[in-house]
Amino acid sequence: MHNNKTVLRKHPMSAALSGLGKSAGAMLLGGAVTLANSVAVQAQEERRGASSAMLEEVVVTARKRAELSQDVPMAISAFGSDQIEALKVRDLTNLSVGLPNVALDDVGTTRGTANFSIRGLGINSSIPSIDPTVGVFVNGVYLGVNNGIIFDVFDLESIEVLRGPQGILFGRNVTGGAILMNWKRPTDEFDATVRAAIDGGGEGGLNRYLMGAVGGPITDNLAVRFTGYYNDDEGYFENGFDGDDVGAIEQKMGRASVLWTPTDSSELIVRYEYSDIDGDGPVPQSHTNGAGVPGTPVNNDRDSFDVNYNGIGYGIIETDFLSAEFNMDVGFGDGTITAIYGYRDSDSSSFGDIDAQPRALFHAPANLETEQNSFELRYNGQFGNANVTTGLYWFDHDMAYHERRNLLGFLANALSGGLLPDTVPFQIQDGGGFYNVETLGAFAAVDYDLTDRLTLTAGIRWSSEEKSAEIASLNINTNVLDPGGTLATGVPTYLNPGTGTDTRCNFVEGPACPIDFVDDKTWNTWAPKIGFTYALDDMSQIYAHWSRGFRSGGYNLRNTDPAFSPGPFDEEQVDSYEIGYKSTHDWGRLNAAVFYTDIGDMQREVNITNQVSGVVQIIDNTADASIYGIELDGAFPLTDGLVLTAGIGYLDASYDSVKFDLNGDNVVDGKDKDLDLPRAPELTYNVGLNYDFSIGEWGYAAARVSYAYRDEAAYTDNNRGYILEQDIVDVGLDFYSNSGHWVFGLYGRNLLDEVKHGGDTQLPANLGPVPVGGTFAPVSKGQVYGAEITYNF
Repeated sequence: MHNNKTVLRKHPMSAALSGLGKSAGAMLLGGAVTLANSVAVQAQEERRGASSAMLEEVVVTARKRAELSQDVPMAISAFGSDQIEALKVRDLTNLSVGLPNVALDDVGTTRGTANFSIRGLGINSSIPSIDPTVGVFVNGVYLGVNNGIIFDVFDLESIEVLRGPQGILFGRNVTGGAILMNWKRPTDEFDATVRAAIDGGGEGGLNRYLMGAVGGPITDNLAVRFTGYYNDDEGYFENGFDGDDVGAIEQKMGRASVLWTPTDSSELIVRYEYSDIDGDGPVPQSHTNGAGVPGTPVNNDRDSFDVNYNGIGYGIIETDFLSAEFNMDVGFGDGTITAIYGYRDSDSSSFGDIDAQPRALFHAPANLETEQNSFELRYNGQFGNANVTTGLYWFDHDMAYHERRNLLGFLANALSGGLLPDTVPFQIQDGGGFYNVETLGAFAAVDYDLTDRLTLTAGIRWSSEEKSAEIASLNINTNVLDPGGTLATGVPTYLNPGTGTDTRCNFVEGPACPIDFVDDKTWNTWAPKIGFTYALDDMSQIYAHWSRGFRSGGYNLRNTDPAFSPGPFDEEQVDSYEIGYKSTHDWGRLNAAVFYTDIGDMQREVNITNQVSGVVQIIDNTADASIYGIELDGAFPLTDGLVLTAGIGYLDASYDSVKFDLNGDNVVDGKDKDLDLPRAPELTYNVGLNYDFSIGEWGYAAARVSYAYRDEAAYTDNNRGYILEQDIVDVGLDFYSNSGHWVFGLYGRNLLDEVKHGGDTQLPANLGPVPVGGTFAPVSKGQVYGAEITYNF
């Protein structure tokens, strides 16, 4: 299925791919099976270590058809299953530092929330109604929220990181790029794997893993695969408040995939995953903020893992994810019709200590329920010199969100003379609301061979997206402790000063908050693309294209400041111009790209300190901006068993015009325009060595070492909050038995013990009458050492 004419390179693996029958092509599309290029074929016949894995080409689906990654005229970082295992990738943040102009960070405010940035286009938000700049797709299904998607993964066939706008084939909210994750498919051969691992390195406890997968045929036309995963992390950090370990998490995941091939020309694959995650809340650090105000009463060193806070909190997420994909070969254009249905339901609750102090000043519980359905129907076929992909898309997403701010518990404790514990807040704010998104899309793309070497690419996508919102603003639903009633009964009682009654509320658990904002709006857009690809020879190509992408307009479910409306803010338009080079030779693989990105109506969440609510987050179209960039990456065999990998990315990001008071001086002027764009580090680079060597009759070993660097980057739009530069050293040593059954591994991550914060939210000098200052800066793990054992049946 998904027959594809490959004209750019004629090395053996490329020729083999282009000559596959349609049913074999379908297996490639669904599973994204990794294939070795000509450089690595001989080495892989002898062993499957890190060096051979790094030279593998991955079959990708970046153009909604199966192709070798080097044949696709766009910037891609792709990892096959062997590479994922060799690099010990547990979750996407393991790739956060090391890809050119890519930052895959967990914001940490609500654990597992993606704040991904590619080519300087990223977000700094945990608000569930904020759409990403980097879309995440699992088995072709778009994940509609950033929340709860960064947790450990296992049994993946491939990860594809597509850099640059992907709006033609993937729709909205991929202005920076897209990440495609594909699970392993059932096959017609039995295979099974069991793996256990343990690691640690911080002042806290140990982190244990147990995982396994088994699959194979049931009948001639039915195959299944089952995957199980368990992680028990005791907590990497030690809390200075009481000496306990914090950052603990327990994750359970079960997955089943069923592949049915009723005929030689059709197949149906149904996949289901259930995950249950229960852990501590964010691990926040308070350090001196950008205004020079230290945290009170505890101020930690920014370049440390020190934390001292009393609200350990929690993060609980339960998710059901179902997808069904049907592929059928048709005679029309010798093509394939594909239909993909996706359903995802997620319930989560969280609690975070936002003041990051050993006394209760700003604690925030939250609840989120989401349910999404999507369906894509597409066709791919070959008509003479034209490869055509076209399709229709529908997406519907409902969410209910509640956020509570428990403020000034320390004050309630003081006013009651210590009778009330400081976990009883003096002031409570409730907000959130109901949100619905419905998207319709139609797209078409064609790659037309003008000559044997020159190909024209053209495409367009129409999208219509309607969003409706019912929002309760936190500042309106404010309840204050009634000291008289509380002290008289011993039970905390609250009154809303505006109504004289208790109006505490919860959209998820009820009763619902009083709505003060109701609106809906529809955005209709056209996203075109045009480009050319020229094959310099059988092993190399150059390409150039212009593409346009859109990021959805919408509403702010975390409305706090009465001076600003929850929306609607308008959509963001991105025009990208790119020239690239890709080649694969006996001496290695080398790719390069130069790009210019023009951003109109940049959509940003602006964080402002506030003495009443702690932090106010305003979402608006703040500016127009432009980003110039360069990327280089490659893999080079130095000897039969030694491979060098390297990459570098450079960004020059600046504002062209500013429409919002970004620095908070009440004037929109050149000082705002001179600020740095958030999450746009100027320089990223990486270099790694992978070496395979024999260890006698028992087997062979694979050693790896890598160094990756990422520049310091602004986190807040006023640049007072920022993320430290990163110098990351990773190592690994794996022993493989010649029988193919056993793999013993040792690994180390972040050996320089670099400190990384998911965010750097600035806190006010005072919250009400109580000093606080400092920051809410969730800390990521530092150095980690681990061991792993795998048995393949």
